Amino acid sequence: MNGPSELKPREAVRRYLDRRGTELSESSIKTYRYRLKLWVEWCEDQNIERVSDLNGWTFEQFEAFRAGQGIASPTLHGEMETLLGFIEYLERIEAVEDGLSKKVHVPSVPMSERSRDTMLVPDDALRLLRYYRSHSSVRGTRFHAVLELAWHTGARLGALRGLDLRDYYPDEQYVEFVHRPESETPLKNQMNGERTVSLLPEVVESLNTYIEKFRPDGHDDFGRSPLFVTHHGTRISKNGFRGWMYQATQPCVAGPCPHEYEKDSCEFAGSYTQGSKCPSSRSPHHIRTGSITWHRDRGFPAEVTAERVNASQEVIEQHYDKASQRERMELRRRPHLDKLRIE
Repeated sequence: MNGPSELKPREAVRRYLDRRGTELSESSIKTYRYRLKLWVEWCEDQNIERVSDLNGWTFEQFEAFRAGQGIASPTLHGEMETLLGFIEYLERIEAVEDGLSKKVHVPSVPMSERSRDTMLVPDDALRLLRYYRSHSSVRGTRFHAVLELAWHTGARLGALRGLDLRDYYPDEQYVEFVHRPESETPLKNQMNGERTVSLLPEVVESLNTYIEKFRPDGHDDFGRSPLFVTHHGTRISKNGFRGWMYQATQPCVAGPCPHEYEKDSCEFAGSYTQGSKCPSSRSPHHIRTGSITWHRDRGFPAEVTAERVNASQEVIEQHYDKASQRERMELRRRPHLDKLRIE
């Protein structure tokens, strides 16, 4: 039987992903698989047949190859970081020499490029929510309910989609996010993502209206009763949830179109399939980003926000919090200025 040093790159990656499968979410495994697939294909093009053939020059060549393809700095950072973890695994199983992982260079990412995602601007979100709450024609609709809960909790798409009716406690005013991979609603951080999140009375009122007036009866394939149900009586899919969010955040819901389209003739307005093409509509990730920024602007401590939205303070700082330096000074630090007065 051949030893681990004889493993081909493709076989070694397969074993690595099998081991990580119990630790990572399905979406993370897919990301790792894609990144390492590029690595394996490059190794095969270079006639690298065994992992024991890897060395510092190999990693340097691969990084230069990917950088030469014009990929963004965050993308290259992510690929090399994933490769580093893979090489550390090879060290652990004694397939390569100790210390080889130290030869994998993970390039730093300029601060300006670490997160370039758009967000739902708090002013726009609050304008939409005020409209939904105050107009009976839209109050409690599925679009109102998903935006209300997403903005108030800062939760990820998967966590919101995975909610059941039993996870909503209107009398106690909170929702509970539960990791249920066996019935296809895992949380990104698995058991560490489980948490209860408190709700304001006005959010509870909005959700109650949705449940009483607009939510169809239904169950998923596992006999669970989802909070968010399609017209067909099934749990909303991830793509379906995105479609609801795009429709919920179109600015023409609550006012005139900022892009000068006529609502009656606009192909984006109120369209499930075309809603994402509206220049101002926003995805669940953009709503989460805006919500986290809003939490911090409203004075939520960093550690409280981190627990509420299930993300580390470092991740929030780098990837979600979009406040400018001026906004951080005015909204977060200036209110504390009186504490520095000398009596």
